[in-house]
Amino acid sequence: MALRTETDKETGVALVTLDRPAKHNAIDLATAAELTAAWRAFRFDDEVRAVVLTGAGGRAFCTGIDRGVDVPQPSSPYTIDDPLIAIGPKANDLWKPVIAAVEGMACGGAFYLLGEAEFVIASEEATFFDPHTTYGMVSAFEAISMAQRMPFGEVARMALMGTAERVSARRAYETGLVSELTAPGGAVAAALRAAAVIASYPTGAVQGTVRAVWSAREAARAQAMAHAPHLVALGNLPPERQAELFGGRGAGGFRTR
Repeated sequence: MALRTETDKETGVALVTLDRPAKHNAIDLATAAELTAAWRAFRFDDEVRAVVLTGAGGRAFCTGIDRGVDVPQPSSPYTIDDPLIAIGPKANDLWKPVIAAVEGMACGGAFYLLGEAEFVIASEEATFFDPHTTYGMVSAFEAISMAQRMPFGEVARMALMGTAERVSARRAYETGLVSELTAPGGAVAAALRAAAVIASYPTGAVQGTVRAVWSAREAARAQAMAHAPHLVALGNLPPERQAELFGGRGAGGFRTR
């Protein structure tokens, strides 16, 4: 199992941990399926009233899709098979609040998860970046998710600069992606505290509030997401060329801003 779930029945908070630290908590097909199953199960678990999502090991929250995963694609430019499309809580119709606790790197496909959390708490040592363009890939789903949370110029810069630049936790806090900064190693504890407060309130009011907040952004997000598969299908380099670029990823450095 690549996903650990612990539920505190006293507080009503579940802690979900991506548990592939040797892979920087990258998501393979099995992990994607476990995430989908976990979110859907929480819908029926009345003991769980709030969820904290984090990554094991401290070096990374999540680094997106595991590059070892083989995902055959249809030849049509009008569709793609995206193994991460259903890894988030909202994609699985879960309207219980989810707080993301970020330690270390969060990049690429991690934004499917961060984009569907109610808010993000991060360690001061956390960093955020989007490597897609560096490797000849379109950042569509990821950039759209972050455009709901960050100013246009910030998300455009992060998506376009690729691996050359990382957004510091401080800058993420200043631009609204992160709601609270903690000392290194403190993100999960802070998220659990916030989740326990929220879980102590009447659950119908909490879930209704979550749904109301999301309804304010759904129309624009849905329209943008409808374009994403076509942009990815048309703009991505062939997989073998992506692999060549990924193989040379250690050639250049990066700056953190």
